[in-house]
Formats: sequence, structure tokens, C-alpha cells
Amino acid sequence: MKKASSESKELSIVDIDRIIEMAWEDRTPFEAILFQFGLAESDVIALMRKNLKRSSFNLWRKRVNSGVSQKHLSKRSADITRFKCALQRNITLNKISKRR
Repeated sequence: MKKASSESKELSIVDIDRIIEMAWEDRTPFEAILFQFGLAESDVIALMRKNLKRSSFNLWRKRVNSGVSQKHLSKRSADITRFKCALQRNITLNKISKRR
């Protein structure tokens, strides 16, 4: 298990993988990650920085900051009713798997 939060919350590899998956998905807001895992946006950024390659992290940050992403509830018109889109790709051990 690895420490990922300033609160020293222990996260399993599966939890880290799921957080990365949620953070990578543009439609999943940071508030959903906070609700489900207790990690604030700054904690998610630190986790992504630690677990992704530098180039992947930079691409993600650029996309999240560009305004295209809807990573904040204030940018969304609808409420969160679920945490995962049915069409969302699964990421296993930080590798995007192919859709079937």
C-alpha cells in the first residue's frame, strides 16, 4: 500500500488505479473523487504526478486546465448520479486497455 493523501490515508494499488482512471476521464469531477476516496484536487494531482510518466502527467494537466475538461461541478450543468460512464475505458495498472 502507498500513501497518497496528506492525511496519510492508505490506498491499495486497486484504489490508486481507480483514482487515476477517474481523474483521466474528463466527465468525472474532482468532487466525485473527493466523495468516494476522500482525496482533494491537490491530492489527486500529487497522486497523478507520482504514478504517471512525466509526459502523460503533463498532457493530463494541460487538458484539465484548458477548459475543455469538466473536472469541476461548477462547469457542469447536471448533477452527479453515478461515478463511471458505461463507455469509459478501463485502465489497468495505468495502461489504457482496448475496448471490446
